[in-house]
Amino acid sequence: MYNILIGGAAGQGIDTTAAILEKLFKVSGYNVFSVKDFMSRVRGGHNFSLIRFGAEAVYSYSNILDGIVALDDTTVELHKEQLKDEGFILCDSKLITTDERAIKIDMKEMAKKIGNPRVAGSISIGAVLKLFNESLDNARKILPQFIKKEYIAMNVEAMEDGYEFVSARFPRITGTYADHMLISGTNAVAMGAIAAGVKFYSAYPMSPSTGIMESIAAKADEAQIVVEQAEDEIAAVNMAIGASYAGVCAMTGTSGGGFSLMVEALGFAGIAEIPLVVIDVQRPGPATGLPTRTEQSDLDFVRSASQGEFPRMVIALRHINDAFYQTMRAFDIAERYQLPVILLSDQYLGDSLATAVPFECSKIKVARPLSDYTGKYLRYKYTENGISPRLIPGKSDQVVIVDSDEHDESGHITEAADVRTKMVNKRMRKLTGLCEELQEPDFIGDEGFDTLLIGWGSVWGALKEAVNTLSKKNKKKYAALVFGDIFPLPQKLLKEKAAKAKFIINVEQNATGQLGKLIREETQIRFSDSILKYDGRQISGEEIVQRVMGGR
Repeated sequence: MYNILIGGAAGQGIDTTAAILEKLFKVSGYNVFSVKDFMSRVRGGHNFSLIRFGAEAVYSYSNILDGIVALDDTTVELHKEQLKDEGFILCDSKLITTDERAIKIDMKEMAKKIGNPRVAGSISIGAVLKLFNESLDNARKILPQFIKKEYIAMNVEAMEDGYEFVSARFPRITGTYADHMLISGTNAVAMGAIAAGVKFYSAYPMSPSTGIMESIAAKADEAQIVVEQAEDEIAAVNMAIGASYAGVCAMTGTSGGGFSLMVEALGFAGIAEIPLVVIDVQRPGPATGLPTRTEQSDLDFVRSASQGEFPRMVIALRHINDAFYQTMRAFDIAERYQLPVILLSDQYLGDSLATAVPFECSKIKVARPLSDYTGKYLRYKYTENGISPRLIPGKSDQVVIVDSDEHDESGHITEAADVRTKMVNKRMRKLTGLCEELQEPDFIGDEGFDTLLIGWGSVWGALKEAVNTLSKKNKKKYAALVFGDIFPLPQKLLKEKAAKAKFIINVEQNATGQLGKLIREETQIRFSDSILKYDGRQISGEEIVQRVMGGR
């Protein structure tokens, strides 16, 4: 498995260079996993992409590098300590580094001779391909996907020049992933929503959630979806609720600050029992926080957001496949139980790119509202499972009434004490059925473990790699539970595995151990220790191993 970093300032072409290499490695058969680290600015600063690729599955990023493509001196200075002794630093000859691992190419002069200084990136792509013993055949085929027709020839020439300038350094690895997809977490969520039948998506742009709106909008004409860029998050969530009330499969998305504005409407969906799917792509807060960084600090907030008590579900997305299928499942649950479902993603997962088995849209059947009803129709009829018949207003002969005040079975406003109690009980009875179909957390590792790591959401990949490494390094055996369904909390597997563990460690990307608190509240299970990270950067498998072995 190999790992390279492409770094420089915003505006130097890091994204384009990385995107072409990611595609080339995937087409060559590698399993690819890449992440972005970028600052909240249009130009300047220090940004980089990490591309990890190999013949085996890659679950997370790594900070140990085989190569650095440095577009500026800062990249060399900041990352050379991560580079293996046999690694390379590919850079322009004008960079001042004296590192013996540097391969300096006079890219600017070569690009000038070709006739366009902007082809320097293609020179570096050609050189990287040669260093990893790849041919240029795929590159020639793929380049037109990224470069305008009139610039293709000069970029091919640039790649060939870079290719000829260096010698192969790493043996080529044969992988079997050429027919897989290469997709980001953001696009996986968007595709999951489209597969579920979303016909209305409303949002106000807010990093890092904006990509979901852009991805759905890109398919809007083809899939007949209305995408509305609302004036703020209050409007966005209320538009989605209105569309859902009218029978349209609807969704809204935001990040933490935007979710704060959606809270009152969330309660409205709860008492009016209107299906609602919201995705909160977490970033560090509070307030503006770190707009382009990652964190898992909204769990406490979303599971209790809005005044009053009403049932809801929170699902944390763990990886690319999870992002697609759980988004589909969120629409189904929201419709069947007529409640808000909140998907929790984060910047790391959203901006990650990975190879994935093509999705199966038929794997999850998404429920739809009733088309008709026989007998006296009561929108909020008392039922044993708490779920009342949902008709769409204007689509049948029945009168459908909705109210954000407390209401009786017909939907009319009431302050009757007995009706209030019955209606609250009716709504909360939905949780009984919901809890019966919760998905247990992923169990990673072998039976016979003595240390159990517990996490949620996007730490899945890091935990998977950490458990594998720890079990190889140490006689002690390690395992992990990673939660996707997180509220209500599935408890069966948790209690079973916790009872066998000598040590239980929670691993979270926040300062207070929010999942740990939830588990203590619900099960009284206590943790031996915690590994918490909240600097805006995703924890890696290597870091988990280091902190488990050497203290927290």
